[in-house]
Amino acid sequence: MMQKIKNTKKIKNTKKIKNILITGAARRIGACTARLLHADGANIMIHYRSSDNEANKLCDELNQIRNHSAKCFQADLLIFEQIKKLADDVMEYAGNIDVLINNASSYFSTDFNTATIEQWETLMGSNLIAPFFLTQYLSSGLKSNHGCVVNIVDIHADRPVKNYSVYCMAKAGLVMMTKALAIELNPEVRVNAVAPGAILWPENNINTEEKNKILSKIPLQRVGGEEAIAKTIQFLIDDDSYIHGEIVKVDGGRSVVS
Repeated sequence: MMQKIKNTKKIKNTKKIKNILITGAARRIGACTARLLHADGANIMIHYRSSDNEANKLCDELNQIRNHSAKCFQADLLIFEQIKKLADDVMEYAGNIDVLINNASSYFSTDFNTATIEQWETLMGSNLIAPFFLTQYLSSGLKSNHGCVVNIVDIHADRPVKNYSVYCMAKAGLVMMTKALAIELNPEVRVNAVAPGAILWPENNINTEEKNKILSKIPLQRVGGEEAIAKTIQFLIDDDSYIHGEIVKVDGGRSVVS
């Protein structure tokens, strides 16, 4: 019987372990993205504002899989000083950063006739101001690592929805920020955005009639699921990616119909 020859040559794993900060990572799309990128070998820095139980549970889950591979960071991104502190804490902990995913977002309706400055500041702060300055504060680390930034925008940045004007304006600003920073930070840092359509149903009650109305406008006739966004982010942060300054729509074809 012929004996099999053992391959004793060691195969080196040359894939770099990325340090990734995900804002709003405790739940939903953020948590799903954290799990997927962690499974791909990354170290995950989990930002949260008030979801401390979910954030710590996710952190423990990831660290049980691979020790010292996840860390929680609390910050209220509506408080300007805490944006800088988050960036400083991340750099102190990780030493450097490869990927910033600006996922944290506030989302609620604002009737034009009754919209308040407090609503404006909340929606603009979480969806536009915080991503801009967090990127600014982390830019030197991102540049030194030839890293990348992924912003989570919304298809309604192009297609505004009645009673959500301030939210849509904030996301439209984030779309322009993506394109502007792609110029500001090149060639060291790639900057892109993902524009979700109907991915998850809102956490507040939504009846069957409303769901069917939304589905009727989507060619694929279904919601996408959080993993659809996570996988798109994974694709965009790949080291071999040549995509820069783009807004990738993940909406089941919603944006191609009138």
